[in-house]
Amino acid sequence: MSDTQGDRPEDHVPADPSTTPGEAPTQPAVPAQSAAEAAAQHRTPAQPTAPTQPLPPAGYPTGAHAYARPQGYAGQPAAYPSYAGQPRKTSSGAGKVVGLIVAAAIVGGAAGLGGSYAGVNWFTPAATSPAAGPGTVTVNDTDSVNETTGIAAKVVPSVVTIAASSSAGAGTGSGVVLTEDGYVVTNTHVVTLDGATGDAQVRVTTADGRVYDAEIVGTDPLYDLAVLKLQDAEGLSPIEFADSSDLNVGDTTVAVGAPLGLANSVTEGIVSALNRSIQIASAAAPDSGDDAPEQPEENGQQGPFRFDFGQGDQQAPAGESISIAVIQTDAAINPGNSGGALVDSDGRLIGINVAIATAGGTSSEGSGSIGVGFSIPSDIVQRITDELIENGEATHGLLGATVRPAASVEGSTITGAYINEVSDGGAAAAAGLTAGDVVTGFNGIPVTDATDLTAQVRGQAAGSEAEVTFVRDGETQTVTVTLGTLEQ
Repeated sequence: MSDTQGDRPEDHVPADPSTTPGEAPTQPAVPAQSAAEAAAQHRTPAQPTAPTQPLPPAGYPTGAHAYARPQGYAGQPAAYPSYAGQPRKTSSGAGKVVGLIVAAAIVGGAAGLGGSYAGVNWFTPAATSPAAGPGTVTVNDTDSVNETTGIAAKVVPSVVTIAASSSAGAGTGSGVVLTEDGYVVTNTHVVTLDGATGDAQVRVTTADGRVYDAEIVGTDPLYDLAVLKLQDAEGLSPIEFADSSDLNVGDTTVAVGAPLGLANSVTEGIVSALNRSIQIASAAAPDSGDDAPEQPEENGQQGPFRFDFGQGDQQAPAGESISIAVIQTDAAINPGNSGGALVDSDGRLIGINVAIATAGGTSSEGSGSIGVGFSIPSDIVQRITDELIENGEATHGLLGATVRPAASVEGSTITGAYINEVSDGGAAAAAGLTAGDVVTGFNGIPVTDATDLTAQVRGQAAGSEAEVTFVRDGETQTVTVTLGTLEQ
């Protein structure tokens, strides 16, 4: 089956947005410091800039812009389903989190299917009031600081707490400073309240207590990224980007954000896995029509992966699905860490925290960290934020092929993305790919099923070139593909 983009599956079509490419100024880098130097500079918590009144809890506005603390999503309009707990089922698979294969995955006009459903939205629970955090990193004994202390001292000034509110509800998340004059990256689901609104009032609190109104520069629901611009901001501390393609499993990771509204919180872990691909039901993603996938169930119970934003069993079903490539980490990530920083041992950004896996059951039983968290790689973050700053929208690649997991094909002896059909005039057809080919690699990254391929294709800009490795009649071949443009 095909559509105008030539790659919808036979059974369902999660939709993805598209935009036009652009470029943005190079992000200012933070000079490298040793742990001792960075920590010593932050012995005493920094004071907010000349406040005349005591500051409110981090992430909340004051004066004419004040509003009540988040009360959850009660009464949320039906037109904007929240991130709901979705039934999930797991199965074996290499290179990513794998879930029940419902039907064909897509590497064209919509997000791929076949991966698991992992939690993505962690707003502050309704019963929890955001707490004011320390101004910066507290160091009482500079003679005994460790590596994490130095990382925290360097990174905390570059991480902010975000409060979004509308008639649909309110919530808090985290963000990362990109430029001195106030560009900040976060998740789309943070600034849209899980897709509940397109015009939320957004207020941002910096690590040293300054509070700004913010406008939404652009959102990219396909990779759950958004860029804000803080009004009249100056002298902020931009994050330094690392090359996420240089990471190794076992590398140190530190997550910084505002879990449960606790601003300037730091947790440590390692890179648990690379080249993961997860599929997420996203209420912020555009409607794909009536053929969206059904969510799998296991004995009538929810599986181990689901969306969580602390609303107990009152969550409504989410709409569409997106497939994204992620870094897996065991650094503790909890509700409110969405949009925050995952950094390396030098305090450089390697990812934006986006999703979490839970232990199953109801939200109230298992909504916290179990050591399985996911972050969008910094290489993808930098490309998309550059385009959002330049054009207000971002572009995504289109392969022009309908695919499904090769393991689901009768007689298959290898894993990969099995091509069911290619679109006439599409990127796959132009490169010589045909039905029956099994894609096993994309730009050198292993592809073990359709979700892997979809996530990798979507992570590339429209019109970019990619090396695709595939197996045909038992022989492995590699071709260069010029990706098309995913139309919204």
